[in-house]
Amino acid sequence: MELSGAVCLVTGATSGIGRATALRLLEPEIGASVIALGRDAGALDGLKAAAREEELPVDRLVGIRADLAEPGDIDLAVQEALAAFGHIDALVNNAAQGYAGPFADQDPDGADYLVRVNLIAPIRLTRALLPAMVERRRGAIVNVSSIAGHVGVKDEAVYASTKAGLIGLSESLRYELKGSGVSVSVVSPGVVQTAFFERRGRPYDRRFPRPISPERVAEAIVHAIGSGQPQLFVPGWMAFPARLKGTFPSLYRGLAGRFAWRRSGKG
Repeated sequence: MELSGAVCLVTGATSGIGRATALRLLEPEIGASVIALGRDAGALDGLKAAAREEELPVDRLVGIRADLAEPGDIDLAVQEALAAFGHIDALVNNAAQGYAGPFADQDPDGADYLVRVNLIAPIRLTRALLPAMVERRRGAIVNVSSIAGHVGVKDEAVYASTKAGLIGLSESLRYELKGSGVSVSVVSPGVVQTAFFERRGRPYDRRFPRPISPERVAEAIVHAIGSGQPQLFVPGWMAFPARLKGTFPSLYRGLAGRFAWRRSGKG
């Protein structure tokens, strides 16, 4: 899809990967317009301030406050987004909540909130925006998953489940939308240098794999929008454990018990 002039809705746009993606899409060589969704109105103002500081076109940036755990907020956000630009060409489902700890210790309400933000919200947003994309025969959906969704992660059962759900949703939609002009991509980061790990309740404390920058993941997201490539791993070597598990699951499980690269997540 041609990105110049495209209207892109990015969730979780006030920090980490989402913020980096919003700013990258505004770059002159990309030339997209951005609808940034976030829970914090002050952080949305901060995103606009950052765009001004980098001399990016703020007139092509619209911030919308929404709590993606609330269906009513999602519906209102879609209405505001369509009112701003009239249509949406690309949807980046990036917003996510995390939790680290034994499954039996996780508060049920907290688990429910995590599922609503990480999985139900992308489903609702996709359902709201997809019909118009199909009608125009132009569109891109990018779901930001995680290596955790491909291989599972100890002490992150609910988070990994939501990320696996995004992968399944993407695969199924891709078959359904073949020939429609609408692409569906999954971007699966490893460890990203953001505040995600602090927010989930446990900082990242492993030497390997080393965290990568959110800008590196943003570049992959922008590439996915433009190319429609079905699956991107960031960094690329993260494809190895995912493919090893898919091809030789017993071997993978044996290795996962010995090597630290099993514990990974996104920001």
